[in-house]
Amino acid sequence: MSLHELAAAVLLPGFHGTTAPDWLLRRVADGGLGGVVLFGRNVVDDQQVSALSAALRAARPDVVIGIDEEGGDVTRLDAGRGSEVPGNHALGAAGDVTLTREVAASMGARLAACGVSLNLAPSADLVLTLEDPIIGVRAFGSDPEEVGRHVAAYVGGMQAVGVAACAKHFPGHGASTADSHHELPVLPRTEEELTAVELVPFRAAVAAGVRSIMTGHLVVPAWGDAPATLNPRAIEVLRTELGFTGAIITDGLDMKAVGGDLAHGSVRALVAGVDALCLGGEPLDDAGLEALIASVVAAVESGELPEERLAEAARRTAALGTPPTSTPAHDPELGLAAARRAVRVRGELALSAPPLVVDLVVAPSVAVGDVPWGLGPHLVELLPGTEVLTSSAPTAAEVAAVAEGRTIVVVTREAHRHARARDLVVELANIGLDLVHVETGVPGPDLGSAARIDTHGGSRVCLRAAAERIASTTGVRT
Repeated sequence: MSLHELAAAVLLPGFHGTTAPDWLLRRVADGGLGGVVLFGRNVVDDQQVSALSAALRAARPDVVIGIDEEGGDVTRLDAGRGSEVPGNHALGAAGDVTLTREVAASMGARLAACGVSLNLAPSADLVLTLEDPIIGVRAFGSDPEEVGRHVAAYVGGMQAVGVAACAKHFPGHGASTADSHHELPVLPRTEEELTAVELVPFRAAVAAGVRSIMTGHLVVPAWGDAPATLNPRAIEVLRTELGFTGAIITDGLDMKAVGGDLAHGSVRALVAGVDALCLGGEPLDDAGLEALIASVVAAVESGELPEERLAEAARRTAALGTPPTSTPAHDPELGLAAARRAVRVRGELALSAPPLVVDLVVAPSVAVGDVPWGLGPHLVELLPGTEVLTSSAPTAAEVAAVAEGRTIVVVTREAHRHARARDLVVELANIGLDLVHVETGVPGPDLGSAARIDTHGGSRVCLRAAAERIASTTGVRT
């Protein structure tokens, strides 16, 4: 490969549209472009994604086709309707690693049928603080060993159908209270703490044969001032202490935590030892991609980036382009069954009539994006006569007036992190109204409701499972 082709081979850009632009196909066919990452903006349905993948593979059979399909709150295939499977936290709550493997295998089979060769999942992060704004229900839980077992099961299920898994976000995002999409988190952790806690799920992923690991834009002070993505010490830990030999992929290099300078960040990441560069958040056009390739070539020519290092990165990236094996293992009903097992009810849940559902809307994280959310539509379908109030900041008096004595089902997304939502639940409880609180994020403190339902996720199936539980108790004492 020429130097220009080597530089292109480590790039995984995103793009606009539901078909591959001609310039992108040319770069795949003739320019050595490593591959692409698909986002919700590239998806209509599975058939369209399959056609898109086929067009890319017609340009070059071993092109890497990646997607960020965690399941649960973070979905790309189901961005228009909500995921058909629960996310990691719900699977962790279900507590069955065999179920986790089955769900991952079903997801993998669906991705394989769509032509995807790389899934940027699972999250191997931990829930270590309720103030974490970006991981939350994307993590299996808080216990490192238990999370490690679920991570390994997910990796095994996904890769059994030929789709490469990617454990993320090394060395672990769970102790952070900052979102690396917007700022640079500094982890308040020693190396000893990381080894004993955060790195445990990543060790499990490596032991399970995970084919790729994604670095997080996270500063570990003991490793220096650079975030892990740009930090040779972080890569050394991953390669030597954890023994990982597969492809290391960056988190999005256009994220604010690495400054947003793609050319500078790309070269530094490659020098540090990263292999594949994820560029998908803000899509590049042909000229932008060429400028980035030129920057990597210039770094080699100046001696800043050894050509052998670039060639090594290109080889590891290319290994993620092996076309997946299509299997009949996808089960579209499995996700709802799994979500039902994650629902937890506290207190007395018994409705005498259709309720008022208050879906409290909060802005989703960048990782989640604009995916439909809300319990109301599900309960309206299951329990005719249900009324729905969808709002970001109703007052308790407004809610009480609309309820007119009916049971109020207030639905939140990590109420503990959103003062308006938390205060509304507390005030409604203090008034003495018949109140059911449904929490779809990481369960936080009890806010005083008569009954509490934790779904451990906000995916379509998690909301459906909660609606089923509520509907089943209407008119029945449980």
